[in-house]
Amino acid sequence: KTIEDTMERTNESSPVGFILLGFSDQPQLEMVLLFVISIFYILILVGNTTIILVSYLDPKLHTPMYFFLSNLSFLDLCFTTSIIPQMLWNLRGPDKTITYIGCVIQLYVALGLGSTECVLLTVMAYDRYIAICRPLHYAIIMHPRLLKQLAAVIWASGFIESLVQSILTFQLPLCSHHRLDDFMCEEPAVIKIAAVDTTFMENELCIAIILYVVIPLGLILISYGCIARTTLRIKSAEGRKKVFGTCGSHLVVVALFFGTIIAVYIQPKNKYTENQGKFLTLFYTVVTPTLNPMIYTLRNKDVKGALRRLLGQNQGSGET
Repeated sequence: KTIEDTMERTNESSPVGFILLGFSDQPQLEMVLLFVISIFYILILVGNTTIILVSYLDPKLHTPMYFFLSNLSFLDLCFTTSIIPQMLWNLRGPDKTITYIGCVIQLYVALGLGSTECVLLTVMAYDRYIAICRPLHYAIIMHPRLLKQLAAVIWASGFIESLVQSILTFQLPLCSHHRLDDFMCEEPAVIKIAAVDTTFMENELCIAIILYVVIPLGLILISYGCIARTTLRIKSAEGRKKVFGTCGSHLVVVALFFGTIIAVYIQPKNKYTENQGKFLTLFYTVVTPTLNPMIYTLRNKDVKGALRRLLGQNQGSGET
């Protein structure tokens, strides 16, 4: 039973399905990836669920910063769950298929959540800007009603953009082989197998990248430029250290997420970068969501303190 046999049988029995090639030409690598990604997925589930629960259960973390961090953790849970189970199923054997409807749903959900994360990270940078550059007005500006409104805008903007992209992408007539040279149904991979000229879609994708990657990243950099200028005016070394500690975690997450997204979507395409792009796809879909909770817990005294308090309460209640 070979991958070629599976492809032929799939084309005959399910012509509207897709075949996710991934690293199907390297079965030994696939076995390694199956094991590694399974471990990472468990860490994603545990790490992000822990941050959501800690932020909800500890009253000291009922602040705008942890409200947005909980949104980020929930987003990462949804994002990885929309991709990794299908990825693990395809890695376990020669069957690399995904149904047409499954591909549409995966592209829509993953693209929507990815776009949402770009906007969310931008709002988190704005939150840090207000907290550090306008501390006296922070409580007035970042009030609970605004937080809910921002959350609604963040999630709606991502999925509205994804809806437009998905409709335009799947209106394209596709080649009969339906083989996607990727681990998941991503827009560039689907556009690549279109049987018509895709200049319009490529231009439209460039506009989307500018709106949801370039502009958000620019706003984040502007926010941190203002934060850096304010921080340098702080005379106490302890005060500057506290600011860098507060913002450091977010900056690392921004660098990991936007760095890999830019590398996947903006780099020039050739045989080498296509293979490299698969590993980059694995990085931002698997590795980054795993690292996010670790970055925020290892570098954040508030989260570590909340964990100790909650664990101490549980131990105390168990003893009594």
